[in-house]
Amino acid sequence: MRRRRQETLWIHRWSRPIIGAIAAVGAAGTGYLTATKLMQTTAACGTGCDKVLNSKWAEIFGQPLTLFGCLAYLSMLVLAVAPLLVNAESNKDLRVKLEGWTWPLLFVGSTGMMIFSGFLMFVLITDLKEVCPYCIASALMSTAMFVLTVIGRRWDDRGQLLFSGAIIAMVALVSTFGVYAADGTLGAGNTAVEVPGGGPAVTTASSEAEIGLAKHLAEIDAKMYGAYWCPHCHDQKQLFGQEAVAEMPYIECAPDGLKSQTALCQAVPELTGFPTWEVNGEFLAGTQSLETLALASGYEGPSNFVNEAGPAGGASGSP
Repeated sequence: MRRRRQETLWIHRWSRPIIGAIAAVGAAGTGYLTATKLMQTTAACGTGCDKVLNSKWAEIFGQPLTLFGCLAYLSMLVLAVAPLLVNAESNKDLRVKLEGWTWPLLFVGSTGMMIFSGFLMFVLITDLKEVCPYCIASALMSTAMFVLTVIGRRWDDRGQLLFSGAIIAMVALVSTFGVYAADGTLGAGNTAVEVPGGGPAVTTASSEAEIGLAKHLAEIDAKMYGAYWCPHCHDQKQLFGQEAVAEMPYIECAPDGLKSQTALCQAVPELTGFPTWEVNGEFLAGTQSLETLALASGYEGPSNFVNEAGPAGGASGSP
């Protein structure tokens, strides 16, 4: 009788559907954020989310971190619901085998996701110092899936489960540090903010061509709208170089940015992301090549741009 009561606990019956539901919500959320990143649009969130989702921590090996999060949630969804799709009456043995195979994988997956989310929460508090509802929700969902995995079935050896969890947590943490270190995020000195609200330091040099284009853009009253935390804005500055950046017509839109002109940015309805250029009445969204800016502005000076092969990207963030 005791065994039967344990088998019919409601949490044992509903743990998999609940885990599957949480994973589906997580996959939808991270999928949405991945789409906004790849399509260069703005997520429905405040400035704090923009800073987090466009920070150095939000990409791994050039791909959005949310893409990997979406894949992780989809994996958890498949593992959770796969046995439920098998008819328990006609294929009882197959269902039992699937449950036996997937429970340990659910434990590994939920433990790893919880540890990684905990690391990101640490980064959010200590480095980014912003509030990101998406990140917090993901951390809560990862923790919930871990708890449901632990209490959602009768594990034969709780002590062994605890030991395995500790090993998995250590591996996940070391792997996290390793990935970010290999990607250049940990210990990256060139991303340090020299002046509060000023953004990362520009490390490239300017030639006569970059300086001439920057002065020309200023003379025709062109404007580059950006935010100090926007990575594509930094890419644009890198194309101009240190000397030319001092001459270019840059408008800081972040409220907490250096020499902020938020009111001016808010008065421009065409401004939907950063960076955005306003040149001769035309609005150009995203990081622009120097050749494109030269053609749009009618620049006729030297055009042997030394930084023309630098990084480029689309608009990011919101004003």
